[in-house]
Amino acid sequence: MAEKSINKSNIPNTDGSVDESVKQAIKKYALLNGVSFSGKASPGTVLGKLIGDMPELRSRIKDLMPVINQIISEINNLNVETQMMQLKELAPELLEKKEEKQERVLPNLKNAEDGKVVMRFAPSPSGPLHIGHAYTSSLNSEYCKKYHGKFMIRIEDTNSDNIYTPAYDMIPEDAQWLTKGNVAQVVIQSERMEVYYSYAEKLIKLGGMYICSCDSEAFKEFMNRKEACPCRNLSVEKQLERWEKMFDGYSEGEVVARVKTDVTHKNPAMRDWPAIRINDSVHPRQGKKYRVWPLMNFAVAIDDHEFYVTHTIRAKEHMDNEKRQQFLYDYFSWKMATNIYVGRINFEDMPVSCSKSRKAIEAGEYSGWEDIRLPFLRALKRRGYQPEAFIKYAVDVGVSQNDKKVSKEEFFKTLDAFNKEIIDSKSHRYFFIDNPVKIEVVGAPEKELELDLHSEYKKNGRKFKTNKVFYITKKDYDEILDDKLVRLMDCYNIRKEKNAFIFDSEEYEKYKKEGKKIIHWLPVDDAKNKNITANNVNVEILMPDNTLAKGLAEHSLRAIKVGDIVQFERFGFARCDEMKENKMIFWFAHK
Repeated sequence: MAEKSINKSNIPNTDGSVDESVKQAIKKYALLNGVSFSGKASPGTVLGKLIGDMPELRSRIKDLMPVINQIISEINNLNVETQMMQLKELAPELLEKKEEKQERVLPNLKNAEDGKVVMRFAPSPSGPLHIGHAYTSSLNSEYCKKYHGKFMIRIEDTNSDNIYTPAYDMIPEDAQWLTKGNVAQVVIQSERMEVYYSYAEKLIKLGGMYICSCDSEAFKEFMNRKEACPCRNLSVEKQLERWEKMFDGYSEGEVVARVKTDVTHKNPAMRDWPAIRINDSVHPRQGKKYRVWPLMNFAVAIDDHEFYVTHTIRAKEHMDNEKRQQFLYDYFSWKMATNIYVGRINFEDMPVSCSKSRKAIEAGEYSGWEDIRLPFLRALKRRGYQPEAFIKYAVDVGVSQNDKKVSKEEFFKTLDAFNKEIIDSKSHRYFFIDNPVKIEVVGAPEKELELDLHSEYKKNGRKFKTNKVFYITKKDYDEILDDKLVRLMDCYNIRKEKNAFIFDSEEYEKYKKEGKKIIHWLPVDDAKNKNITANNVNVEILMPDNTLAKGLAEHSLRAIKVGDIVQFERFGFARCDEMKENKMIFWFAHK
């Protein structure tokens, strides 16, 4: 348990200095925040934890912040494994508290029976699935898993405008991947036209639908006056004649089939809503086979009934559509599904529109749907994100009608944390040196090392032979200060004296007392000593901003396969995308 008591010695001194016990508290919270978020602690979070534990410090935030920033700067230079090790030594109780945290679970569904739940996700085929689709489809799929029910994909393509033909294959592929194979059936609405026609004819005979030839402005005037248009009261026989004429007789836009509702309804949008229209456009899948097309509310109501949908989760903007569809259900004496509504997640700084992204792709702004800069599942899968991460995100957000604004940074911080939980134990560790600089360590001994592929789950497996020459990153090279103890990770300690690097010692204990920085390294081939063979690998890593990080990685990396996810120490997780004769290409996932 963290200490709740405090005395004057714990408070920053009047001269602005901070007592050692407060520094230790800052350090433990910074370490906890670092290991929780891929090695990057946040000053605001650490300050909040500190003030929550020691409220007496609230008046001295101005004195605390420089200390917090300094400690976080030092901790963020450590890799996650080192942060974890130091946290276990300093405050193991914080880790125990973290392990006690329970994951969120979905609340029970109203009117749900085990084994009988049927739910659907119904996108239009304007492109593949993106992160917005992932939220709603994951909720539907997870509820079906919870109740041992059936989850289906319904591609709603009765509007031929803005259809992207490859999406017919891409959507089911993306959905199967996202739900881990939980899609039981794929339905395409344009293949069910005769079914819609059958129900339309039945509805006309029931007196529930009529064919309206009024122009839109005239009809609007009738509805505004809460009066029936002249077409509404024509006989069933006349309506059926008009219905038949829609297939071969009327021109596009000349008539529309309307559901009879209540022309005095308090909501004008409910008054005799349009259900079927004529559209002579060439349908990407059906060509010119059909010209009479159901609109969304009519097709959705029929399909939900025909496929025994028991529950739906959809955006709250569809609340009025439920009311419209209820008129159809009443005419046919059907029972409507239990409809659950969620608010919109507005992803800021990210183009989640299929149509806009498609235009940008066609204009050459992006290479395709898998462009690393796009928030589409295909691109994120290629980077190494796992379906469970999106599922965890959806469950964490939960079922709420509140609209949310989520920045790109905030979204990926959460998604990255979920993804790291999944891939961390399975990802082997390797050294990667981007922008390498060669250094020579004076007085360094030759060493043979075998390091762990994973500190907890895969011991040994990475063998090195070193002499006195190493590659380190240009960033580390520039940050090493004179006469400061620096450790070549798992190798030995060195110091910089003017422009020379000097061997200091091998003991990690000495680094713990005096050290300022742990850096990664690679051995360099020694032309004079054939026993020192580095055999390093040329590596390119495609970054989220579409730039390339280039450098060298250790020879052990050659054992992996395309598709494997690794963690490059102090750099981040990445997925192997391609192996060429002279280099390996990765896509960056996250820290």
